[in-house]
Amino acid sequence: MKAPLKWVFPARVVFTLVLLLLLCSAAFGQDYDDPFPPEPKEEKKKTLKAQDECNGIFISYTFIEREKEYPHLKNATAQSWAFKSQLSVLNTGTDELKAWQVLAKFQHGEVLVSTGGAVIIDGGDLPAKVSKNGTLFAGYPMSDLKTAIETAGDINQIQALVDIKGSVFGVKPPGIPMPKFIRLQNEGYECPKIMMRGSVMYSCCVKDKKHKKKPTKTKFLPRRYGDLSFTYDVIRAYEGNYQAQVTIENNHPLARLDHWNLTWEWMRGEFIHSMRGAYTHRHDYSECLYGPAGQYYKDFDFSQVMNCDRKPVIADLPADRVNDSQIGKIPFCCRNGTLLPPTMDPSKARSIFQMTVYKMPPDMNRTALSPPHRWKISGVLNPTYKCGAPIRVENTQFPDPSGLQAVSTAIASWQLTCNMTKPKPKEAKCCVSFSAYYNESAIPCNTCACGCGDVNTNKCRAEARPMLLPPEALLVPFDNRTIVAKAWAKIKHYPIPARLPCPDNCRVSINWHLNSDYRDGWTARMTIFNWGGTVFEDWSAAVQLKKAFPGFEAVYSFNGTRLTNPNNTIYLEGLKGLNYLMGETNGSKPSDPRMPGKQQSVISFKKKASWGIHPSHGDGFPTKVFFNGAECSLPPTIPTKASSANQARVDSLLVFVISMATLVMLMDHLHW
Repeated sequence: MKAPLKWVFPARVVFTLVLLLLLCSAAFGQDYDDPFPPEPKEEKKKTLKAQDECNGIFISYTFIEREKEYPHLKNATAQSWAFKSQLSVLNTGTDELKAWQVLAKFQHGEVLVSTGGAVIIDGGDLPAKVSKNGTLFAGYPMSDLKTAIETAGDINQIQALVDIKGSVFGVKPPGIPMPKFIRLQNEGYECPKIMMRGSVMYSCCVKDKKHKKKPTKTKFLPRRYGDLSFTYDVIRAYEGNYQAQVTIENNHPLARLDHWNLTWEWMRGEFIHSMRGAYTHRHDYSECLYGPAGQYYKDFDFSQVMNCDRKPVIADLPADRVNDSQIGKIPFCCRNGTLLPPTMDPSKARSIFQMTVYKMPPDMNRTALSPPHRWKISGVLNPTYKCGAPIRVENTQFPDPSGLQAVSTAIASWQLTCNMTKPKPKEAKCCVSFSAYYNESAIPCNTCACGCGDVNTNKCRAEARPMLLPPEALLVPFDNRTIVAKAWAKIKHYPIPARLPCPDNCRVSINWHLNSDYRDGWTARMTIFNWGGTVFEDWSAAVQLKKAFPGFEAVYSFNGTRLTNPNNTIYLEGLKGLNYLMGETNGSKPSDPRMPGKQQSVISFKKKASWGIHPSHGDGFPTKVFFNGAECSLPPTIPTKASSANQARVDSLLVFVISMATLVMLMDHLHW
């Protein structure tokens, strides 16, 4: 009988099989933070358990799927993928959540294409690139989430779902492109812990015990404070249309708007039939005629319709239309788009207009009312504002038009606030140059302070520091400064780069010159240049001087006012008859460079109120400068006293040599 065969595997074969098994297990592994991710069913069970245990607001983000987009690239980091995900906001607590907002910090260069169930209140039009500071979602059309107690657990009233579609870059399968975090942004809530379960991220946001809730008499949210606030009041409602009044209020002590343009987005197919106190830049009813409005309103005369755009651009009426019986005669209207700060003129810090709005099915009922979203406002050389979403507030009350001691109430009111944003580098709207009596060179405005615009950066350097100039060269347009800058650099032995710095490209520049510094006080000279063609009426400026502010004494050619909000700020405006900053004009000869419009004044300070102040060491230069409410770009350095110090060292050396020579001569004389 033969012995059974014994299979003998060489060591190399065994090692190869083991290696193949390891490679296969690595190939099928998931690229999650957790090396052993749970199965989808387990993920769902754990998420549901956390949801059931939450007594507050349960928010979750679920990644659903992705698909490779064109073009197909070999570079994995540059390849784009179409993705779908869902954001859920569920009220599992005992208090109604009004005007919910969730912040999602995306981290893979996402481009959002659609967000059904919410609007992005700070991201602009879709498609939109996500912000580095996070993307803020606001609920629409379902902005308020009721409790399960008051709805008998109706999931459609206590939960909001946001279906997100977009593109993501550089995260190939099996990696999952999840946000860095999600957070409920409503006041009075905190989200203590973010949990990650594979393709699901969630958090239970609970009431902040330290937050003191303000008592309210109504079921609506309290009105909020912002640098700029809008109120959208429905004052009359009919079957299929309504009349609305829009109020713009400027609350910031420095900010203002000139020739404002307002835009928003209609979310329910509405269109503007007529307006009083304002007008739309585009009068075109073709979109109504050939669109859904034309199909519904078949016998309607659209030739009288003012605007059918989904995103109308609205402007204030000029002053000569204030008494026009058809489009004027509205309080606080018709100022050519000027909205002054309350510190300058409280009566001109408000603007109002009215309009008749036609609705579309299914919102034909008189009580089916909804405000527009994605509000934006801009002016000519004014601050940049970021606006929030409209919130339902208590109905606005107005004085009764009969003149009796009674009030009339709006049918429905919404409010939204906008706040000024700090200008990003190279995105300012004005700039500042520094000079001083003790230094022969002026520090010009920063390179591309207001953007590089249409400048050919192949011919100039956008990142280079500006070349120092003699102070009188600040009066010359940038195109005419090149020869002066090179000549000054040769005289002062400054390096001259092969490619010169690009211009600042600012329409308004301000020179702050430290004029004098004596024992009891010091003075500065402020000069405002207008390099554009726009004439600035009722211009204003402000400077923030932290250490020097207490010693502020007087302004001689402007009106000057101390402000405590913002702190340490001097508010400046033109005197009566000198409140116009004219535009750039031609020189006296055709060959002469164009000359900017100019306003100038000396500002004096006392040292007694600012103990230990050293104006020439930096205390005499502003830390912030504003023009017409817009924050200007400041130079990174101030003029130094290097030349004076060098001269002092030379003088000291000369005194020392003379003293030694005198001593030697005296000793020789005594010896003799």
